Amino acid sequence: MKSDIVIIGGGAAGLLAAYGAVKALPSGSRARITILEKMPRPGRKILFTGKGRCNITNMKEWNDFSRHIRTNPNFVKPAFYNFTPENMIGFLESNGLETVIERGDRAFPYSHRASDVLDTIVEAVLRSGVTLLTEREVEDIKPGFEIRCTNGETYECSKLIIATGGLSYPMTGSTGDGYRWAGFFGHQVTPCFPSLTALVPKGYKVIEKVDEEMKGHIDRGTPMTGSGEALQGAKLKNVNLTVTYDGSVTETEFGDIDFTDGGIEGPIGFQVSRKCVKTMMNGGRVSFSLDLKPGVPITELTDRVKTIWNDIKNDPRTRQAKDGRGINGKEMYRILLGKLMPWDLIPGFQAWNPDILRTTVKKTARFHSPQRRFYDVDLELLAKTLKDWKFEIIGYVGYERCVITAGGVSSDEVTAKTMESKLQQGLYFCGEVLDMDCDTGGYNLQCAFSTGYLAGQSAAKALTPQG
Repeated sequence: MKSDIVIIGGGAAGLLAAYGAVKALPSGSRARITILEKMPRPGRKILFTGKGRCNITNMKEWNDFSRHIRTNPNFVKPAFYNFTPENMIGFLESNGLETVIERGDRAFPYSHRASDVLDTIVEAVLRSGVTLLTEREVEDIKPGFEIRCTNGETYECSKLIIATGGLSYPMTGSTGDGYRWAGFFGHQVTPCFPSLTALVPKGYKVIEKVDEEMKGHIDRGTPMTGSGEALQGAKLKNVNLTVTYDGSVTETEFGDIDFTDGGIEGPIGFQVSRKCVKTMMNGGRVSFSLDLKPGVPITELTDRVKTIWNDIKNDPRTRQAKDGRGINGKEMYRILLGKLMPWDLIPGFQAWNPDILRTTVKKTARFHSPQRRFYDVDLELLAKTLKDWKFEIIGYVGYERCVITAGGVSSDEVTAKTMESKLQQGLYFCGEVLDMDCDTGGYNLQCAFSTGYLAGQSAAKALTPQG
């Protein structure tokens, strides 16, 4: 089967490559554009973005947007200006999908359903006349762009676009196939590693040993310890996270943190994960310090903790005895924590910091009376821990659940203004298969959309007039 342009991969980049190609064809052109997608349904990874809500893009201007690209922003710049976040929103809204802009300039579908975004894109691509073939896994590519699939079908084209994604979320079809095809055409592939992923503190998971091949990799399905389960589900807002790499403090971020079944995630957890993973893979050490009260100096916080504690002790309700003995120190401590942190954090905070509440067992004065427990709270240690809650990071969740793959096809060997290979005429790359990764917040999807659209547009413009 012959096609003028074949796109391998029907994800965000591949779908927009097809649409960009159609839009660049001259009126009346009979050029055929085909997408080969190995999964039963295209764009499955889009369904996982934004926790199922799909953070479509980020509406920041280039100067601000580019600060969130962790590789070479100048490589992405021509694609960004060719197909901007405003262009992406316009494309979706012109095809019937309402959008909304939220905190941090993040764009979402008004419905908050990622499936609506995917359906809108796929329907627009199909209406444009693109042939979308699913369950077509490419097995081999021969010189001259002869493509053989595992089902025995072969395809020939004059322009080939590789949009196969990276290694993240392999259940969506991203298993690194594109790196193999890039290598076939002589391209260098920058070493890959997981980014925007959960970071695992020591004591969070039941771990016998850490993956030696991928230093620090801890599968997300690894069982959690009791302490890990106590923290799971807690969400912290407006905290400071200080990261120490190999004993030196090099990064501090302010924002939100989530404790999940994977480990430490959330916006600032993801923000630092790229460097943390790279450090651990290179044999380095990583540790975290959480400041739950960044706006309050330690001396002021210590005084506040002591004041609250005295108020609790002197409250008539504390002395009121339902059972003749009143509220004990352990219950008072829990009340104190409830005035200092979210309630859902209290079990985890207690489990990870047991030394703050000291317990002694004594006999009462009466002869043969049972022993009683007495509790004493170290208020200064509590204040110190609120300002400096330490975690040793021993691992990370790998490709099975990371958001993005860092590394990939070297951008030095791809022309930024067209996405065409510098080594093989008629070959184009776009999306996550490239060495191009960003922070969380809609930046990665926009880069996929922009590079995809430019690759398709460039391929279509390069067709012969007869195409």
